[in-house]
Amino acid sequence: MNALAQHPLRGVGLALAVSLAAGCAGLPDQRLADEAMARGDLATAQANYQALATLGYTDAQIGLADLQAANGDSAAQARAEKLYRDAAETSPRARARLGKWLAAKPGASEAEHREAEQLLTRAFAEGEDSALVPLVVLYLQYPQTWPDVNPQQRIDQWRAQGLPQADLAQIILYRTQGTYNQHLGEVEQVCQRWLTRMDVCWMELATVYQIQGNADKQKAHLDRLRAAHKTGHVPPERVESVAQVLADANLGKPDPQAAQALLTELAPEFPAAWVDLAKLQYDYPELGDVKQMLDYLKKGQDAAQPRAELLLGRLYYDGKWMPQDPQKAEQHLLKAAPSEPQAHYFLGQIYRRGYLGKVYPQKAADHLLIAARAGSASADMALAQLWSQGRGVQVDRAAAYVFGTLAQRQQVPAAADLMSQLEPQLQPAERSQAQQLLKREEQARGANWQATVSLMQNEQEAQNL
Repeated sequence: MNALAQHPLRGVGLALAVSLAAGCAGLPDQRLADEAMARGDLATAQANYQALATLGYTDAQIGLADLQAANGDSAAQARAEKLYRDAAETSPRARARLGKWLAAKPGASEAEHREAEQLLTRAFAEGEDSALVPLVVLYLQYPQTWPDVNPQQRIDQWRAQGLPQADLAQIILYRTQGTYNQHLGEVEQVCQRWLTRMDVCWMELATVYQIQGNADKQKAHLDRLRAAHKTGHVPPERVESVAQVLADANLGKPDPQAAQALLTELAPEFPAAWVDLAKLQYDYPELGDVKQMLDYLKKGQDAAQPRAELLLGRLYYDGKWMPQDPQKAEQHLLKAAPSEPQAHYFLGQIYRRGYLGKVYPQKAADHLLIAARAGSASADMALAQLWSQGRGVQVDRAAAYVFGTLAQRQQVPAAADLMSQLEPQLQPAERSQAQQLLKREEQARGANWQATVSLMQNEQEAQNL
């Protein structure tokens, strides 16, 4: 789920208003909406946010906008932006949300990026500390727009003021620079200090211990996490993120059994965990059979989890767990696509490879571009192959060069071979065109788009600051 939809907002005035109505059946309830959002019950959250937003409650407008922003549909996202703008007239938190939204908006203009910077700066000055991290990410992603801004100097100044969010911004900077592993001790020290004020630190500490292979510290950390979650001090999505760290093979030796145990405890109250359990089993087949995986996914579908549709589509797409069925794969992936960018990659491949009986080049290009701009290196490679191979579409070496270059930058293994074949074939006019197209695509994504896109999409805000 998009990070915007994972962090419900609570307003003192609104909470007081709805508390006065407690016991009156049928009245919309902000607390109920917030709690429904936290456990992934989007239908209940939307019904309550919608009713309260209609009455003019700012926090409900923001909550409803969060739901709309999590939807990949362009019309829903346009509604989200309008809701944020309406609420931003009076709310610093809404200004921070709108700034973050404009910073992450696909295809946003430089004017929108500058507006985002102004909104985030103002919200931060008004005491909305959650604006600090997206502000730093904006500077990192578009350095050409703010050539005089040194993110590290800004972070140093904010850290000198003792701001917890500044420490989080420093950790994100380490991730972006690829130096996170060189600062594990500092990350541990920072997150031990702010653990009770920034719930993202539960995930960061789990990451540190996983990279270090420190089983004793990790076990103690998980025990403390369970206790904190049981008393309501840690939200379920943070427990989920810790389980994902445990299962990540890129962070030292994975512990899928520990991840499975954590998610199994979480799933009855947090439906997204059913899908996590299915994905965990997909990655680690020794954890169960296909019947169990499908049972997890059915529970995810019943709870209206788009990721359940994504994984079902993938199961029918690759044919590893059950017979390949492109038609069923397409059906499930189309359901997931509005909110799950990865679904666009698999749809693009279905259309590019002719799995439905023939090649649909325009559909393939449209879906793969959405996935690529959402951070999929494989989608860039698939686009390069689409334009270079000419299956159902006229060969376009300039376009192939653009996406092949982007895939190569992300170290896709096959990209180097493709580029070595393309380079000698490019005519001077094609090369010039390719350079212009590449520059345009880079601008659309931001200078450091691959390093920061996931950070912007999943920016982890501190709670209860």
